Amino acid sequence: MTEKFEPINAKGVRDFLPEEAIPRKRIIETLKAIFEKYGYSPLETPAIERIDVLSAKFAGGSEIMKEIFKVEDQGGRELALRYDLTVPMAKVVGMNPNLPKPFKRYQIQPVWRDGPIKLGRYREFMQCDVDVVGTKSMLAEAEILAIVAEFFAKISMDITIRVNNRKLMNGILDYAGIKENKMDAILSIDKLEKFGIDVVKKEMEQKGFDDKAIDAVLKILEIKGNNLEMLEKTEKLMKNEADGKEGIKELRELLEYCELMNVAIKLDFSLARGLEYYTGPVFEVFMNNSKVTSSAAGGGRYDKMIGMFIGRGEYPATGISFGIEPIFEALKERKKTTMKTVTEALVIPIGTLKEAIKLANELRASGIRTEIDLLERGISSNLNYANSLGIPYVVFLGKKELAEKKVKLRDMKSGKETLLAASDVKKAIVSHHTL
Repeated sequence: MTEKFEPINAKGVRDFLPEEAIPRKRIIETLKAIFEKYGYSPLETPAIERIDVLSAKFAGGSEIMKEIFKVEDQGGRELALRYDLTVPMAKVVGMNPNLPKPFKRYQIQPVWRDGPIKLGRYREFMQCDVDVVGTKSMLAEAEILAIVAEFFAKISMDITIRVNNRKLMNGILDYAGIKENKMDAILSIDKLEKFGIDVVKKEMEQKGFDDKAIDAVLKILEIKGNNLEMLEKTEKLMKNEADGKEGIKELRELLEYCELMNVAIKLDFSLARGLEYYTGPVFEVFMNNSKVTSSAAGGGRYDKMIGMFIGRGEYPATGISFGIEPIFEALKERKKTTMKTVTEALVIPIGTLKEAIKLANELRASGIRTEIDLLERGISSNLNYANSLGIPYVVFLGKKELAEKKVKLRDMKSGKETLLAASDVKKAIVSHHTL
């Protein structure tokens, strides 16, 4: 007796049928077009990396290493699935130090993290990264945030771009008297927006930070006002903190460039981003009026990571990662109907197979995405098939139409049928289809 096999996915991964794969592809195509408009070129890297690359200093840090998928090859070498696209990109630049600068790249590939699962967060997910290597100018950050603003405007999604600076955060910690274990403090501070001040204070107490230092940190984090007011109030406190002063200077420069590029940002001094490699501005993008609470994009400046790979102190770089999964989930909330096929026209031969093949080829050559009946079904079955997938047009080619050198075009939405010359089918579809 044959054992019954029950097909099932691993936890945290998914299959994408056409009705989901098609809109995901549209999101990626929109991103690619905007990336390339700003002069970014594509890059691809392996899914499997050496574990010492992913766990290196200035890479992801201890928090992300808890979620890494580790593997071992037959030679006993320790490897891992990449958890983001930034570390592999830094490796590539380190291996190719003579790349022309600035090196502007985008990368769209899957990554893997063995972390908690919730709406918009999975263990295998697609990331879209855009990075600039080789400049310290805040104009690079402003350009990246302009890409963010343009993309979300293109898909009609209202967003908030939250921005902070790791140098300023270090300055705030110095001001509070926290000189050691800064990353522990930063990881707690990063939870302020989501969990509130009481949770942050309690967690910092549990980590051993004294009440006076905690209160000093929270005093700055509670500063209110518009962006410039927040900077002015904080700057008055940063009298001896060099990092804090430099962070404020960078944020002022970034605000100026963003204003020139018509990009609205919101300063948030609690924003830290959990990864250790950030060294300057950091940013996260959240979708307003959505049940999806995960950030839709996030990134920042990481001037030390690439230098680690090529043996020098700093190698300026900045970038952002778009989360395809939360963006897709948010779009699904707003639009319930989805495309189930990319096909624009179904050709149905009625005793005219050879002529129908020729017609289908002509339609494809003219740019119409075309199917032809492969199962020799009747007219009714073919119409049901077209309806089930939402194919907008059906083209009938029978002997009667052939004799008249005509075809019958049916608009599946309206039910209207038109007899017209084969050469006019393309014009009729192009002028009416909305795909």
